[in-house]
Amino acid sequence: MRGFAGIFLLITWVCCGCVSKTNGADKPVENAVCQNVADTVSVVDSADVFVNEKPLVREHCFIVVSKKELTLSVYEARGNDTVKIASFDCCLGKNLGDKQKRGDMKTPECSLHNPFKIRSIENSSWWTHDFGDGRGSIKAYGKWFMRLSSPFYGIGIHGSTNNESSVPGRQSEGCIRLRDEDIETLKVDYAFVGMKVIVKGEEEGKLPFEK
Repeated sequence: MRGFAGIFLLITWVCCGCVSKTNGADKPVENAVCQNVADTVSVVDSADVFVNEKPLVREHCFIVVSKKELTLSVYEARGNDTVKIASFDCCLGKNLGDKQKRGDMKTPECSLHNPFKIRSIENSSWWTHDFGDGRGSIKAYGKWFMRLSSPFYGIGIHGSTNNESSVPGRQSEGCIRLRDEDIETLKVDYAFVGMKVIVKGEEEGKLPFEK
């Protein structure tokens, strides 16, 4: 599926003009002249295009959050294999490192062998928060708050209402913040109470099953 998306993008770029990569985003280059198809091929990487898919069995899914890549990925155990089936940008705590105390603006970490779990999925569409930035108490959590079984009760995965531009980034007070449409997709297609959630530290490498 990803290869097909890459081929489609390649055809589009060849027809419409050259592109260049700036900070990971593909943007048109004005007055650019393509010398040949090979010049365009060099900017095409189908691995950069990830198409989310529905799980075969929801209860076989789990989450991996990467502080290094600022992503939340959903994996599904399928027989002897583990397959990534969804990936979303995320915003994490302002400060680096593992959370030590309430208010330190860090996102708590956990391991593959001792993961957090989603302890509840709560309707947060009406919740508000005062970030102390002069905006007062505003809606801030999207439609769903997935509370984690970390040592810190207030930590969860939620939306980014009124803070959409913070995703991806490091601007939260410790929670894992997704775009509002992504927290809805996570809830509808993947998440469930009891789902395992692994949060990797900034310097942690890939887990054995990660491609």
